[in-house]
Amino acid sequence: MSEPVSDERRQDDGRAFFGRRVSHKLRGGREATLAALMPRLRIDDATTIDDPRALFEKPVREVWLEIGFGGGEHLIARALENPDVGFIGCEAYIDGVARLVGEIERNRLDNIRLYDADAIRLIDRLPDASVARVYLLYPDPWPKRRQRKRRFVSDERMAALTRILKPGGEFRFATDIDDYAAWTLARAFRSPDVEWLAQASADWLTPWPNWASTRYEQKALREGRTPSYLSFRRR
Repeated sequence: MSEPVSDERRQDDGRAFFGRRVSHKLRGGREATLAALMPRLRIDDATTIDDPRALFEKPVREVWLEIGFGGGEHLIARALENPDVGFIGCEAYIDGVARLVGEIERNRLDNIRLYDADAIRLIDRLPDASVARVYLLYPDPWPKRRQRKRRFVSDERMAALTRILKPGGEFRFATDIDDYAAWTLARAFRSPDVEWLAQASADWLTPWPNWASTRYEQKALREGRTPSYLSFRRR
């Protein structure tokens, strides 16, 4: 997900959105690819979503959601590995969207759709029990106490995620910030709708099977921080 920034804006629904849209001008080739492919890949705010599987041109058995895909390394790996799953990737940072669109074209993937605004706006439109898995990987930690209200994970958003998850579906969260891991666990424990799947410390210190490490994780490892991998199941 995008690095922390102090850019607060108000959306059409009046809620604050913290994040950045662009850091520099896109290169000509990447800008052209984005312009050519996004009309097909983008989930428009006007689109009615009765069943997210219908967003894809080919039949998919279920839908997975990644919130804040950053450079898209993990999303591409999962889409290649699961061609029968439909993936929705949310990212407001245009540089990351452009990078991912280029990889979608290069790998000729037809099982990814994109939402390039605040993810909660899309989540609010998804039907109950319509998503089989949700990933939130290395979100902005907003480490200062006065910033913590900006964190994506909150009691309200935990409720929003559990609403869209199918029974038995998983919410997978990764962070290299111990305080954010504890913060997320506290909100999960307060939720009656999810259970933490860890049985031993190795369960949250070991990446998920076939893990595709992201650039943010590699940075954390270089700087000596230990990631946590938290898995929650919808009751």
